[in-house]
Amino acid sequence: MIRHKSAIRQHRRSVRRTAINKRNKTVLRTQVKDLREKVQAKDKESAEKTLPGVLSAADKAAKKGVIHKNKAARLKSRLSRQVRAITPSSS
Repeated sequence: MIRHKSAIRQHRRSVRRTAINKRNKTVLRTQVKDLREKVQAKDKESAEKTLPGVLSAADKAAKKGVIHKNKAARLKSRLSRQVRAITPSSS
């Protein structure tokens, strides 16, 4: 059990930060998942519209320290490559 006043404050702060980080990470994951579904469906036009938002979310998450900057760079690179590789289905 936490006894010191400063430890209690630190714990409260930690809980608050954890919730914020979790929310930011969830937003990023949801956007990445949405983009990957569009890539899987070979919907190039929709994927290209979604990509800038995902790249921005990755940069914001890295800036806030939610994910490492190299992970953000790796994620952005892979997603960009996947979107570029889509060949529109003949319809």
